[in-house]
Amino acid sequence: MRKISQLLTSRSTASQLLKRSATYSLIAVICGAYLLQILIPSFEFDLALLNLDYLKATNEWYRLFTVALVHAGLLHLGFNMYALMVLGNPLEEAFGKNKLLIIFFFSLLTGSLTSAYFASASSYSVGASGAIFGLFGALAIVGNRIGADVRPIYVIIGVNFAIGFALGGVDWKAHLGGLVGGLISAQLILNKR
Repeated sequence: MRKISQLLTSRSTASQLLKRSATYSLIAVICGAYLLQILIPSFEFDLALLNLDYLKATNEWYRLFTVALVHAGLLHLGFNMYALMVLGNPLEEAFGKNKLLIIFFFSLLTGSLTSAYFASASSYSVGASGAIFGLFGALAIVGNRIGADVRPIYVIIGVNFAIGFALGGVDWKAHLGGLVGGLISAQLILNKR
């Protein structure tokens, strides 16, 4: 009986956490989508981001957002979800749930549009990295606003770009577009305060 009570308590605690935290809700949805990706082989390609000509021809504009739901393996997913947790929690604390979601999805959109614009006809992209880079940009904006030393954030951004170039197969255009989207959206949100 005690174990059942603990299980119910832990489930309600998890449920409350998801209701209160946009960051953990995003992580749960993206990880759930990854499980579907494992179970349904076509899921990745159905949600992946293709080039702009393809999007225009098919009107599959939803791919600008669904790209964040599919990942190129467990390591890719793990790095992105860890970064989302580390960046999302303090930004959610600073901006609130709704504004964090605005920054995340605006960065995802700008990253996806940049990627799709420059993509070749034979390539496609997966992952939430554009949105994650947007969160890096937003954190830099918040850090500047409060007078923090943001040089470590710039170093992390630079190292991530360098890794992307060194490894190959990384959509640095999505990262760059997302970073710009995060910088712009965070600045606009802070200007309204």
